[in-house]
Amino acid sequence: MPTSALLLALASAFVHAGWNLLLARSHDSRTSAAAQLLVSMAVWAIPCLVASRIDSAAVPYLLGASVFQLGYFALLAAAYDSGELSLVYPLARGGAPLIVALVAAMGAGGSFGAWQAVGIVAIALGVIAVRGVRGPWGGRDTVLALSTAACIAGYTVLDRYGVQHASPLTYVWLELVLTAVVYTAWVLRTRGSARLRAAFDRSAVIAGIGGIAAYVLVLAALRLSAAAPVAAVRETSVVLAVILGAVVLGERVSRARYAGAAVVVAGIALVALG
Repeated sequence: MPTSALLLALASAFVHAGWNLLLARSHDSRTSAAAQLLVSMAVWAIPCLVASRIDSAAVPYLLGASVFQLGYFALLAAAYDSGELSLVYPLARGGAPLIVALVAAMGAGGSFGAWQAVGIVAIALGVIAVRGVRGPWGGRDTVLALSTAACIAGYTVLDRYGVQHASPLTYVWLELVLTAVVYTAWVLRTRGSARLRAAFDRSAVIAGIGGIAAYVLVLAALRLSAAAPVAAVRETSVVLAVILGAVVLGERVSRARYAGAAVVVAGIALVALG
């Protein structure tokens, strides 16, 4: 893997963990998520539409993925309102490739081999370590984080096919536009316009830029290296989020949670590289 691709993938990991940190530390994560989405749509509109290319074959995948994206932002914001970054992020990001790999094992969404099986076991053990063997596994933060993982897995599988019929930047921007419209309408109805306006602070702007910037960095890395190592390095964001939760947010992160996050990353690497 070229050094330039490695640095781009690591930058993507840091940016992704960073905007999640900003969302997690906001006073109202749900409203902040709507502000972030709107900023993303405005800032990235011109570059994404300049690269515009989308075939009609992409539309069904785009619409389906948008539903999962809507669930992703709604559930993630709700999870951060009730849970810690160092717990929610590893469960959501680690659970998603686990679900995708299990779908592949059933014959859909890609191939599946022995190393992927080892990776699945590693991810599962890492997730258990992050949450803690004693749970509570039925806690609101855990349920929301794992539901977020299911949404990530859903749009990941659909995007794998949909992006073949469109410019990647255009595709992801349109996907998020549909999400932003519906989610913002819900926030306006439940939170009110005054709270939404107040959510447009510096953190929302930075997070809004970073939301798509992380994806752009991955695309840049993919131009220089194969997809598997890029995907594996990108998921180091799981460990970064745990560290940021402890250092920036003052969360009490146990050694087991640190170790679990590292095992999740190792499992994801096995799934990606296997």
